[in-house]
Amino acid sequence: MDAIELMDHLWLTIAAVLVLLMQGGFILLEAGSTRMKNAGHIAGKTIFTVGIASLMFWAVGYGFIYGEGNAFIGLSNFFYGHFDDGVGAVDFFFQLTFAAIALTIAFGGFAERGKLAAYAIFAILFSAAVYPVVAHWIWSDEGWLANLGKQDFAGSTVVHLTGAAGALAATILLKPRLGKYGKDGKVNDLFGHNQVFTALGVLILWVGWFGFNAGSTGGVEGAFFGYVALNTQLAAGAGTIIALFVIWAIAGKADVPTTLNGTLAGLVAITASCAFVDPWAAVVIGAIGGMIVVFSMKMFDKLKIDDPIFALSVHGIAGIWGTISTGFFATPELAAMNGGEAGLLYGGGFGQLGVQILSVAVCGLFAFIASYLLLLITKGLCGGSLRVSEEEEILGLDMTEHGSYGYPETMDPQAKNIRTGS
Repeated sequence: MDAIELMDHLWLTIAAVLVLLMQGGFILLEAGSTRMKNAGHIAGKTIFTVGIASLMFWAVGYGFIYGEGNAFIGLSNFFYGHFDDGVGAVDFFFQLTFAAIALTIAFGGFAERGKLAAYAIFAILFSAAVYPVVAHWIWSDEGWLANLGKQDFAGSTVVHLTGAAGALAATILLKPRLGKYGKDGKVNDLFGHNQVFTALGVLILWVGWFGFNAGSTGGVEGAFFGYVALNTQLAAGAGTIIALFVIWAIAGKADVPTTLNGTLAGLVAITASCAFVDPWAAVVIGAIGGMIVVFSMKMFDKLKIDDPIFALSVHGIAGIWGTISTGFFATPELAAMNGGEAGLLYGGGFGQLGVQILSVAVCGLFAFIASYLLLLITKGLCGGSLRVSEEEEILGLDMTEHGSYGYPETMDPQAKNIRTGS
């Protein structure tokens, strides 16, 4: 192994650690975006998610994605790993962290009202039968969408749209949180308890995204990872600014959670196209992501689809836009380097755009339908309900699912009495 190869593997390992660190961002983002009585549950379940995703990816996920099989599924390399296969282990670790992110996104559909047992069963099934299928179609050399030239460099479809489709299925079956929508149709804001946590979570995700996008270059030769990082940064900045000004113009206030969702939407949108487009296009892609996320959040509320973490808007709608955007903006040079054809604006015609639209439709529908059916199975295994009781939801999942609050001195009178000596 020469020095360049060793640096490639070291870079991929560092990138994998950055993607794993994104789970810390999700903990702060999702806990801060929900109410105090569920904060410990959100945080603990995120760590639990990484554990499930790790074991399921090792057992079957990697094999279904990258094993030898056919255009629709891999059928080898289950229970992956050999003691002398350090190079393969680096790639395995990197791909595992992506699977964990997709599952964490899907978890957003359960927030503040889903049973822990129901989530555990669904997490196993999703990790085995939903994410790996979409990933095989697009990222495996045998995948049918890969062979059509589908462009998804780091996962706007594979990770973000797939996770959002799972979250949508859960959100629909679980129904809205208590008090979210009035009988008169009014939308009631159930504010998250800590905007500082939410902002810090977004910043950690932003940093981790360089492992996500730039890490997907797979190596250091030519320093192409720097170009991908530049596009990622520009799109995130544009998404932030546009979301802030759009919500300011609509509501008269520069709403902080909406602005933060604009940042994430810009990041999600550029994830597919970061290796295919010029920097000016990255700004446009991120800006459009930041704009559409604002209107998407309002749309789901009008449809009475309760999305506490805004996973459907941030990861779903922005993921769709990001995937389609390469069909417009992919340059001939970068398309030749990274796969597929040039976009419509560069004379590539409608071919690449058509592939991108097809992939969004097929993958989104598959992930949603498969998740919905798996949730129905899960519902049967959990006594006919995915949701905690009304009393448990009012009390909070920290106490009812785990026996203690994430903020015991604030939420639990007994703990407060002990602290004060009363």
